[in-house]
Parts: sequence; structure tokens; C-alpha cells
Amino acid sequence: MYKSKQNAGRGAGILSALQATSMVDSRASLPAEILVAILDYLPVADQMRFARASRRMQEMVYDDTRWVSRLRAMGCWDELEARKRFEDAIKRRREAAQQAKEQIKTPTGSTANEQAVNPTSPASTTLFDAAAEGHTRKASADEDNRRRRMSELRDGFEATNIGNTVVKDGPASNPDAYLDVFKHSRSIRGGARQEFGKIYGALAPFYFDLVRATSHADPILFKAFRDPERQGRMLANLTRFARSDWAAGCLEREEKLQSMVGIFESAVLREFEQGYEFWDVDGRMKRYAHVLHELNGQGGVDLFIQKHPIFDDAELQFNPVACLSRAIPDEITLEPSRLFFEMLLAKVNDQASVMARIFPQPGKVFWGLLERIKDDIIMEYTTPLFDEAHDRSIAAYLKAVSGVFEQTLLFFQSLTPPPGSGEDVKAKAKELTLRVFEPHLDLYLQEELDFFTKHAEMEVSLWEKKLSEQDSTLESFYMSNINRSADKKDFLSSFKKVVMMPVTALPSIGSPFATASTASTAKQPVPNGATGAAGLTTQLSRPGTPSLSIPMEGRKSPLPDQAPTDELAAKAALMASKLEGIKSLFSIEVALNLVHTAKVSLGRTSVFMTLGGQVGEEAREQCANMFVVLLRILGQRHVKPGFDRAVDHLSHYNPREVSDHNQQGVAPLVTFIELVNVGDLISQMVDVFYEQQLAAPKIADKDDFLDPSGLAKKKFEQMLDESVAAGLNKGIDVLMDEVEYLHGTMQLPTDYNPAPSTAAAATLSGGDAAEKPARDESDMGPTPTAKRIVELVSSHTKMLTGTTDKSMLDVFNGEVGLRLFTAICKHLKRQRISTDGAIKLIADMNLYFDYVRTLRNQDLLAYFRALRELSQIYLIDPEHAKDMASVIADGDRFAGIFRAEEVYEYAQRRADWYHVRKKVERAMYGLECSVM
Repeated sequence: MYKSKQNAGRGAGILSALQATSMVDSRASLPAEILVAILDYLPVADQMRFARASRRMQEMVYDDTRWVSRLRAMGCWDELEARKRFEDAIKRRREAAQQAKEQIKTPTGSTANEQAVNPTSPASTTLFDAAAEGHTRKASADEDNRRRRMSELRDGFEATNIGNTVVKDGPASNPDAYLDVFKHSRSIRGGARQEFGKIYGALAPFYFDLVRATSHADPILFKAFRDPERQGRMLANLTRFARSDWAAGCLEREEKLQSMVGIFESAVLREFEQGYEFWDVDGRMKRYAHVLHELNGQGGVDLFIQKHPIFDDAELQFNPVACLSRAIPDEITLEPSRLFFEMLLAKVNDQASVMARIFPQPGKVFWGLLERIKDDIIMEYTTPLFDEAHDRSIAAYLKAVSGVFEQTLLFFQSLTPPPGSGEDVKAKAKELTLRVFEPHLDLYLQEELDFFTKHAEMEVSLWEKKLSEQDSTLESFYMSNINRSADKKDFLSSFKKVVMMPVTALPSIGSPFATASTASTAKQPVPNGATGAAGLTTQLSRPGTPSLSIPMEGRKSPLPDQAPTDELAAKAALMASKLEGIKSLFSIEVALNLVHTAKVSLGRTSVFMTLGGQVGEEAREQCANMFVVLLRILGQRHVKPGFDRAVDHLSHYNPREVSDHNQQGVAPLVTFIELVNVGDLISQMVDVFYEQQLAAPKIADKDDFLDPSGLAKKKFEQMLDESVAAGLNKGIDVLMDEVEYLHGTMQLPTDYNPAPSTAAAATLSGGDAAEKPARDESDMGPTPTAKRIVELVSSHTKMLTGTTDKSMLDVFNGEVGLRLFTAICKHLKRQRISTDGAIKLIADMNLYFDYVRTLRNQDLLAYFRALRELSQIYLIDPEHAKDMASVIADGDRFAGIFRAEEVYEYAQRRADWYHVRKKVERAMYGLECSVM
């Protein structure tokens, strides 16, 4: 009740009156939460009585959320449907309001006249409103119907309104109305109580009658519904209805209901089993399978799978060990397993049509049977096979797991489930195959990686062992006829002989310093009929470039029929054999074998990637690990040590120890470039393998710079580039040693300082009328030495074209050009050059310049252009000393390559320098004074 503390004065504002008013409620009441909690434990009938107590209690009972929760517990509430109905109702009300507004709206300008003529206008009072009268009558009729329904609900089956059907004579008149009560349920916001009332009115009498029954013959349900199909449906409805029973004693009622359902199910299962024993597919099996499906949907399925004759079929009794016993050691034949899966597939697909005839949902039964077949037939076949194969041979085990996996996956993918199964056969096949092989996958993936690693290391070890044994055999053969006891007595002298072998034993062909004594010494006869020079030349001469397809056993150093007895000849032959063996330091055949083995292992492992998920990811990672192991063993164990030994052989090369210098190139460098070609072929092979076996099947991600396979490939290529670069660097040293050797042995002193002719000699001795000797115009070209050097260097630079990276090739050519420039400068400082010989020198410099131009290196071309300009100082006549001095002092002439001091040093190599020195120095001093 409301009381006012003070009276508000007349005329006071409404705000002051409200501020002076206080509300005091003196009535006692329970909190609404307690009342709601009590209502949750009341039976439905008691809740109706509770609602009659007061309006507030009625609001609590009629709260729509209370009945929505009960409908949701029975699975009868669809929130999407309720929302759609609510939105449609709002839309209809808006449309009705709009239509009513349009009907009562009066046009502009006719309001007064219509009111005068029409007495039923809104401004007047109507005596009779048909629409209002209709609404009143309809509301009165609805109230009468509601009261009648409430009374009929208490009376039982006399007149029950189920859905849109009124049943007056109970289940006997329309049993489907009771059985399909859940199908007629609708989701309506604000109407949940009414919908629950329909379900309650149809099922509650059966429900409470059944829980009060003392035996299975007492419930009225089995009297109202005679056939087992309807009995099963009603029991299923009551089981569903029991989920909304939250009142006190609900657990006992549910237990009693389940006990009655169990009794009924046992009776139906006995009938189904009897039909199963007689294989009455279209009779009792089909009928009672449908009853069991209506009841709970699982009892008949479990019985059908448990007693299925396929598990005792004698035709499926295959021996898994037959795959191993019929094959050679380390191998396996998959023909028996293929026959096993073909027989099983035919029998399972034949049962699919039988299931479609028996069960209303044959797809569920089909995949349930497959689960049992997977456990009791397939795994009982594969597990003993894998265990026995693992005990016998790892190679056979790997082939068995991968091969049987493909057969198992194909078996599940080839199944033809009954129509309407609703399962994706491919997805289900992957799931079932994974369950079969999941216990074996971890062991298989680890064994596959270990097997490949051991095989690759064994292949490389065998190659190294054969190489070592062949070298030992070669050394033993060449040293077999040497008297070791004599060597032990005079080891130092023997060592000196070997070290000085090129000087004392080999003639320097083409060398101007060769003497008759050395030649005669070299031609002395040797025991066993071998000559020193001839025998050494035969052994030291490098044979032709072999084909890359020649295996190691066919290395081009065939053993002669008889071993030399001279230690010098034996050591020389052994050195030549080692230089020849550079190309056998690593083999493309070994690389091919490793790549082929990796391809086989990847092929076996990659099939598991089809399973997807975590297992597929593990298989993909293991494939990537195999590629990493391949590159590690191929690169670090095979290719890199081969390049290291090749570089070591190159570092021991001495051109003075070789007798034949008339070949196209330097023998060890040519052989090393052949080794570079083999390395390039291996690199290309690895690249193709990466693209086809890893990038294409998505094992490696080319766009991921952190991908392990890509990182391993880059590391391998970097190692190969570094090894090639180190070898080429050492090869440049060897090439320049050969250039210096050719300079020292082929360049005659008379090439750049020819002897004067007879007439010239007479003139120099005192002749008055003699003229200068005329030059031989036919001998104006470059010297043979320059031609040979250009031919040698160009042949080696051309060998690398197309086999190495362009950047590396440019660096190699640039380094060769600079080193050649240094060698030529060094050679010029050792020569005496006359004015007549300057023609030859200029021709040689032009030849070098033309060669360097082919390298397309402008920086390098500037050096040889300076050399060409430098050679002009030797052509200047001695009488023109001032011109010579101006050339020497002109720094721009040589583009900064040579300083004036260096040009002056080269000018000292003129043959007439001591005659022109004072004039040149005086002229240079004059130039310096004029500049100052």
C-alpha cells in the first residue's frame, strides 16, 4: 500500500508530490526463484492446479520457456522453425494493420459530406459492428472449446484432440494419431504449452498405466495395439516422452519403462533370430528388423552382425605367410593377398543387397558389418603377415606394409554400400584403412628411413672400398718387381731419385736448355726390355677422355702385361694412374643408385599421405627426411670427398713431371673439368628428382623458404658450387703453371731477339754501304708459343661453358684472364726484345687481346689493351729516344694499368737498352722539367 509522509499543497508541482511519496509493501511473499524451483518438481496435473491459485502463479506455470524446455528434452522443439513462424506472424499482423488503416482512411476534401451522408463513419456511434461481433463470437467459442478440452483431458480417451485430429473413441478408432503424435508437434513461440498438452494427452495415460503394471500382460498399451510394429513404435514414443518427466519418482518410472521395453525387445529378438536361422530374409527377418528399428534401432543390427556367416566362411581362410613362403629371400609376393581381398570384396558386396531387403537403414548395418570384418578378418590377416615379414627381412617387411596398404585401401574404396547409406565411400575407406594400419605406421616409417639410410651408406662405403682396393692393387702391381730389401738399405738415395725423376730421367722436349748428356742418359736401356723415356712417356701420357657411363671397374688405367722393375718407371706409372683416377673419385652410377633407392622408398611411403590428417603429415615429413638423408650422404659422403681428393691431386701436379705437352689441354685439369661435368649431371639429376618426386606430389613446398627439403637442396648446391670453385681455383694454378712451363720451354730466345742477318753483321763490322736487313714478311705472325698458350687456355674456358653457373663461369674466366696477364708480364721481364723482334711481340699481344675479347669482360680487356700498348715501346727506333721517353711517361696511354716506373722497367728489356739508356733518361728528365 502507498502512504504519503506529507500532503502536497494545492498548486504544488507534480515533481514535488512524487518526491514526497514513498512506497511501502506490507504483504509477505516467497521469492519467485523458490516457487519456480518447486514447480520443476511438480507433476503436470499439479502444475495445472497450481495455476488456478492466482494470476501470478498462472503466469509462472504458463511461462513459455518452461514448456519449451520439456519439448526440447523430447526433441520436439526446432528453434529455427519457431523463429520463422514468429517472423511470419509479425509480418501478417503488419499487413493486416496496414489493410485496416487503408480501409478507414477518408480521401481529402470529402470528409464533411461523407460524415453527413454515412452514419457509420468513425465520427459517429455505430449501432452494429459486424467485424467486432465476429471477433466476440470467435473468442467465446475458443473459450468454450478450451474448457471442454480441459474436462476431456481429465476423462481419459473419450475425446482427445491430437494435432489437428479429434479422437473420440480412443486408439482403436485412429491408432496412427497416437503413434505419430511427435510428427504433428510444431514449434510455436507462445504456444509451447498447448503443443506439450497435445503430446501429454496422447501419451501420459499409456505412460502412467505402464509404470503401474506388475507384469508384461497388464499394460493397456499391448491391448490397444495388437501388432508388434505399433507396439514397438508406442514403446519408443513412451521412452521419448519419459525424458520430459522431471517430477518426483521419475527415475523409478524410467527404470520400470526400460524393464518393460527390454522384455518386449527380447521377445522380438527371439523372433528375429529364428528367422535368421532359417534365412527368412523377406519374412520374419525383415518384419522384426523393422520392429527393432522402431524400438531402438540397434538390437537387430548387433544380432545380424554377430551371427553373420561370413566370419566362419571357409573360403576366406587364407594363410598370410603364403606371401613370404612363395617369394625369394628379401622379397614378397602380393598375389595371395590380392586374391584374399578380391574374395572378401565379392562376399561383402553380395551382402549389401541382402541388408537392403531386411533393414530400413541398410547403410548403418553395412558399415557396422565392415567394422567387424576389419577387426576379425582383415587385421587377423595383415598383423601376422607384417610380424613374420619383419622377423625375416626388413626389405620384405617394407614392401609388405606398403603393398598391402594399397590393396586394403582399394578394397574399401571398391565397396558398393546399399542405396541411401549417406556415407562418403572414399572418406570412409580412408578411415577404416587408417584403423587397420595405425598400429604399424610408426614402426614402418622409422624402419623405412633407417633402411634407406643404411643402404645409401653401404653403397658409398662399397664404392670407397672398391676404389681403395683398386688403388692398392694398382700400387701393389707396379711395385711388385721392386727389391724392397735394397730400398731399405739405401732409402735416401731412392727417395732422391724419385724426387729428381723429371730432371734426370725425362727429356725436356722443346727446351733450349736440353743437353745431349741428359738425352743420352734418358735413352739408356733399362732391364726387362723397357726404356726409361719411352716407358715413362707411355705411362705418363693421359689416355683419351672416357665416357661418363663407364663404371669404376673400367677405369682407363689398364694394367700392363708386365710390371716395371725400375722404381722410377713404377712411381711414374703410379702417379699417372692417380691423375687419371681423378674422374673416378665419385660416380654417377652410385648417384643413380642412391636416387633410385630414394625414389622406391618415397614411393612406398608417400602412399600413406592419402590418409590425410596427422598420419598423412607424418608420412610427408618422413619423405622429406629421406630426401635430406639422400643429399647428406650423396653430398657429404660421396661428392664432396671426391672433389677434395681431386683438388689434392691437382695440388701435386707439376708440369715438369709430364713428358707430353702437346695435348689439347692440361691432363689433370681436363680430367677435373670432366669431374665438374659429372657433378653438374648429378646436380641436374637431384633437381629433377626434387621437382618430380617432392614438389609435384606436394611433399615439399617450393614457396616455403624454411621447408627442410628446399633447405637441404640449397645446401647441396652450395656445397657443389664451393667444391667446384675450390677445384677451379686450384685448376687455374695448374693451368698457369702449364702456361709458365710453355713459356719457359717453347719460347725461343730468337723469337723476340732474332739474330741479325749476314749483311747486317757486315754492316756492324764496318761496312759503309750496307743497308739494314730486310724483315721476312712471311714470318710476321704470332709465335708458336703464344698460339699454343691461347689454344690451351681457350680450350679450358670453353670446357666449362654450359656445365657451371654463369656467374661462376664469369669469375673463372676473369681469374684466368688476370692470371694470364700476370704470367705474360712475368714472362716479358725475362726476355730480351729487339726492334726486329718487337713485330713478333706485338703479334703475340694482339693474339692475346683477340682471345680475351671473346671472354666479353670489359675490365679484363683493359689489361690486355695496356699490354698491346706496352709492346709499342720495343718498336721505337733507338734514334728516337725522346719519343720513347714520352711513351714511358704517358700514364694515360696505359689507362692506369702500368705506372711510369713499371713501363720503364719493361723498357729495360730492350736488346739495345744500354745504347739508348742515357738518351731516354735524359729525355725523360727533360719532360719532367718541362712539366714542373
